[in-house]
Amino acid sequence: MRLTAVAALTAAASTMVATAVPASAASVTGSRPTSTLQRDADAIRDLGVTGVQARVTGPDGRSTVVTSGVADVRTKRPVPRDGRFRIASVTKTFTATAVLQLVGEGRLSLDDTVEHVLPGVVKGNGNDGRKITIRHLLQHQSGLHDDLPGFTSPADYYRKRFERHTPEDLVARAMKHRPDFAPGTKWAYCNTGYLLLGMVVQKITGNPWHVQVRDRILRPLGMKDTYYPGEATGIRGPHAKGYHLFQTGGLIDATENRDGSWAGPAGGLISTTADLSRFFRALDSGRILRPAQLKEMRNGIPVQGELADIWPGAKDGLGLFSRPLSCGGRYYFHGGDILGYKTRNGVTADGRRSVVVSMSTMLEDTDKHAIQQENAAANLVDHALCAKR
Repeated sequence: MRLTAVAALTAAASTMVATAVPASAASVTGSRPTSTLQRDADAIRDLGVTGVQARVTGPDGRSTVVTSGVADVRTKRPVPRDGRFRIASVTKTFTATAVLQLVGEGRLSLDDTVEHVLPGVVKGNGNDGRKITIRHLLQHQSGLHDDLPGFTSPADYYRKRFERHTPEDLVARAMKHRPDFAPGTKWAYCNTGYLLLGMVVQKITGNPWHVQVRDRILRPLGMKDTYYPGEATGIRGPHAKGYHLFQTGGLIDATENRDGSWAGPAGGLISTTADLSRFFRALDSGRILRPAQLKEMRNGIPVQGELADIWPGAKDGLGLFSRPLSCGGRYYFHGGDILGYKTRNGVTADGRRSVVVSMSTMLEDTDKHAIQQENAAANLVDHALCAKR
């Protein structure tokens, strides 16, 4: 659900746990060379990530898929090339797309205030829904304070992993804090804003956010392997187990939990690399949003704080980030981090070339280790989008 694990890490250091992760052979559709993609996937695995699945799709629509590592450290079964995984904050792009479709239909305005749509929900301790717009929520400029459940150790995880939280409960928790800044004056990544956007979608349409995402995006694009798990704690269908490396306590199996339920419109979907590739290519080629709304979505402002150092040159639009490519130009993306799973992706501006990488381990034992994983994934994305086919 978090944008990047690094932002949530403390400065305390712990001994890195070495996990033996054997390599697995490349799985390829088509006959194009895959050496760079395989090498980049293996580099992620070599950091201690148990399993990696990466898909690159070119202008001709053909995909190359490679895997590395294992899906289960106990059985050593291979990573499924079509495996499902928790996509965490990549969900925000789906939520933003549904919101912008409503804007394009004239049922909502980016300048509408939260108070206008959800009267009485954002108030108290200096929080004022009259001053926060839909645009502020989409672009992480609301100033609202996040107060979300988290896990600091394996024991903490096993104790709380099946707790139930609703978006309404979590928004109410946020209201117990003063805002981090006045709306529109700064930028700071905020999950609470997207929980509110899910509530906005339901208020406008009369249907839960995930029903609107299903009917407006998943079904029209044929994304049959993408779904909202609701209260289910596992992942249905083929998947690699998700592992989490804490600062203390070592590597644990974090596949089974109720994160997806309360993460909701901010991070609750489950998908595949094939479905995410289809979505981002359709989005950036203009097949889902009207031109005016796609332009708004891409119109980014510079990110601030820690993320500006981790993602040099990054900008945040409305549910869609962009970064410079080493070969020139920019690419569009939205990452996702949640217990056990880290997803990174990218698509060129014309939607013709895309890459999605799923990592079934979150390395959160040290800041250094987390940043190494982030950089290795960024290298894979950049190499894939800059490659000539």
